[in-house]
Amino acid sequence: MREQQYYRPLWVEEPARRRRLPDPVRTAAVRSVLLIALTLIQAMVAFLCTMAGSWLAFPMVISSVVSTIVATWGALDVWVTRQVWSQRNGVVSMPSSTARALRRERRRARRQARAAERTQERIRRRGGAGQLSHS
Repeated sequence: MREQQYYRPLWVEEPARRRRLPDPVRTAAVRSVLLIALTLIQAMVAFLCTMAGSWLAFPMVISSVVSTIVATWGALDVWVTRQVWSQRNGVVSMPSSTARALRRERRRARRQARAAERTQERIRRRGGAGQLSHS
C-alpha cells in the first residue's frame, strides 16, 4: 500500500513583526540606499584609479566627494520624511490602562462638579427655598 500524499505548502506565511514603512518614507529610503551604493562604488573606483596612477583618479576623487555629500543628503531625507509623515498622519498608540483610569477618574470628577453646579443653580433660582436657616 502506498502512503497517502498530502499537500505541503512551500512556505508558511507569518505575520510581519513590524508594520510596513509608509510609501513616501520607503521611497526616500530606496533612493538613499541607491545613492549610498553608487557612492561606495565611486569611492572604490577612485581608490583603484589612484593606485593604478590613472588620469581618471582626480576626477573620480572629486566626484566621490560630491557623491558623499549627496548620499548624506539622501540619508537625512529619509529621517526628515519619516518625521514629517509621523507629524502629519499621527502615530498609532494604545493608551496604557493607567492613563485610561486617570482619564476616567477626571471625567467622573468633572461630572460630579457639573452636577453640584446644577444643583446650586436650581437652589438659587428657587430663591433659596432649600436652605435650612435664613441668616
